[in-house]
Amino acid sequence: MAAELICSIDDLTPNEAVRVVIDGVAIALVKDSSGQCHAIGDTCTHGDISLAEGFVESDTLECWAHGSKFSLVTGKPLTLPAFEPVPVYELTIVDGEVYIDPTKTKEIV
Repeated sequence: MAAELICSIDDLTPNEAVRVVIDGVAIALVKDSSGQCHAIGDTCTHGDISLAEGFVESDTLECWAHGSKFSLVTGKPLTLPAFEPVPVYELTIVDGEVYIDPTKTKEIV
């Protein structure tokens, strides 16, 4: 599958997550305070909660239900109760437009 056009980068509000669904894959799209965009799995690995409804702080996204914070860069949980990472999706920006391929996740070591 090719990357799908999601929105203009100008449509994203810094430090807010937006839930997008591409071919049945729920993704939390975030523009952090430095202007970097991130695409991570939208479902908290602890409690099946949409992460896009949570809180963005620096380079983390916090689940509103139980407080687990996930790295926007690696998808790894930084606080309990979650201990499994969420996927991080490849995101590209071309001419100010945000594209995501839900079939391509970044390999994080």
